[in-house]
Amino acid sequence: MKILVTGGAGFIGSSLIDSLLLKGNQVIALDNFDDFYPRHIKEANISKVLDNQGFTFVEGDVRNLDLILDITKGVDVIVHLAAKAGVRPSITNPELYQDVNEKGTLNLIEAAKRNGIKQFVFASSSSVYGVNKDLPWKESLNLFDLISPYAASKLSSEHMGHVYSHLYDIRFIALRLFTVYGPRQRPDLAIHKFAKKILDGDSIDLYGNGATARDYTFIDDIVQGIELAINYKSSDFDVFNLGKGEITSLNELVGGLEKAFGKTVQRNYMEEQPGDVHKTYADISKAQNILGYSPKTSVDEGLEEFKDWFLDTHTN
Repeated sequence: MKILVTGGAGFIGSSLIDSLLLKGNQVIALDNFDDFYPRHIKEANISKVLDNQGFTFVEGDVRNLDLILDITKGVDVIVHLAAKAGVRPSITNPELYQDVNEKGTLNLIEAAKRNGIKQFVFASSSSVYGVNKDLPWKESLNLFDLISPYAASKLSSEHMGHVYSHLYDIRFIALRLFTVYGPRQRPDLAIHKFAKKILDGDSIDLYGNGATARDYTFIDDIVQGIELAINYKSSDFDVFNLGKGEITSLNELVGGLEKAFGKTVQRNYMEEQPGDVHKTYADISKAQNILGYSPKTSVDEGLEEFKDWFLDTHTN
């Protein structure tokens, strides 16, 4: 297959591309090297595949419709991972999040319509569940509890996907990703920041009392879920949770990192921040039953793999 992966130089995108190329697919990666974090990190993510004959890299923005129309010609599947990321930054700049995330998604779905691409996989987010207390979260929940512009942009994109699926016979699969971690993780995310603090011997600021919890999902399991969605044919529109299906508190996470790195760290407990939810917890039974999704990596195993990568990239 010929597959376009947007956000292809990022954490999830580059990991997915490695797997797709190993399976013999042709891949076009689109990335604009957004300055949310340093360009050289993304360049390193894709450095090993640049010479692969099945790989093409395009530097550009998902908001450029002419570019999108051009690079999607002859493509079989679009995997749309590119987005302005982060709950907290979206609160300070909601217009940018709406512009990139919603307009960018619309451009790609429009390109799918015009170029006859029938398979569209969209990276949504667990943030769309907001502060819903009906845990674990099922895809069938009514979503009225969003608390960040980032979450709103993701849910709006799901809705637009449903519209295009209905009107133009495009199979649109929205994957609600739950706290992805592992090698190549973005430096702004908690595990990465905590690891650096532990390695440097600094204290860690924890927002809340450490009881907030997340459904941490290892990158290999997310890649598995995305690849299953690429080959999904059972309906024209669907939504799936991709998580581990279990939760880990912030205190437990820091303890796991301390164990992996063999060091202890001082914890400073701070007030909770706006836009944060207390717990995320995926009901993954639908993805298991329909996609065949089967996450295999425990948090302890995942943190050990992350630690090996982190030490290799930060001490060499």
